[in-house]
Amino acid sequence: MSMETTSLIPVSLTEGAAKELRKLQQQQELGDEFGLRIGVEGGGCSGMNYILGFDQKKEGDQEFFLDGIKIYMHKAHGLYLAGMQIDFQDGLNSRGFTFNNPNASSTCGCGTSFAV
Repeated sequence: MSMETTSLIPVSLTEGAAKELRKLQQQQELGDEFGLRIGVEGGGCSGMNYILGFDQKKEGDQEFFLDGIKIYMHKAHGLYLAGMQIDFQDGLNSRGFTFNNPNASSTCGCGTSFAV
């Protein structure tokens, strides 16, 4: 199993996002074969949706380690996600993961859909 170096990781996590993801990973009691899948898929108001959830490694995935979290990302998705920062908001007005993607030319009001 090959491991990419941290300098090649196309995304970053804020401290709040990393903390929440580690908490979710512990709560779900997932085995070592599971990692956090970050990616994109067609759909949503703006044309593409973000994928964020725990999954097993699939063919074509790259594997990274970021803030103690194993990350799986399909090689083709790096083009859309390079430089993206994932944050977690836990306030009165909003709660959940947010995506700050410099490659997005527009985003939907829900924050989980974007266009390039």
